[in-house]
This record gives sequence, C-alpha cells and structure tokens, in this order.
Amino acid sequence: MIVCHCAHISDRDISAAIDWMRAADADTLVTPGKIYRALGKSADCGGCMPLFLSTMQANVNLTVPAILQGLNPSRQKGEAR
Repeated sequence: MIVCHCAHISDRDISAAIDWMRAADADTLVTPGKIYRALGKSADCGGCMPLFLSTMQANVNLTVPAILQGLNPSRQKGEAR
C-alpha cells in the first residue's frame, strides 16, 4: 500500500527501512526523518504523516532503545503521575 504519494513510499518500504536500521544499530532511535533519508527521499506536504506513523508503529522492530526506556526529563523523582 502506498503511504506517501509525494515520495512514492509504500508500507513495505517503511518496514524494510526500520528493519535495516534496527539490524545496523540496535540502539538507534527510528524517526520518520531517518526513514525518509534511508530511502533517499524527503517529505513534501506531510499529509501522509498520520498513516506514516501508524505504519511505523505496526513494525515489531520499532522499539525505544533500552538505554532510553524509562527516561522522562519532565518528571522529577517522587512526583505524582
């Protein structure tokens, strides 16, 4: 399925880019911008971003690196949630 019509990016392209980035560096933080760059493309209108993000989130390799999990600089220790 085509996710980004402007750059001609499919859901398979997004998944392949995420898988490739995760295999190359398990600690990398995967972002839409990095996916566009990995595919040699650039964002244009941004109309695809909601579908682009949901396609990213469907990939099992899209995880927050362990070193970053649990970090939230806006919360102090002991602060109520």
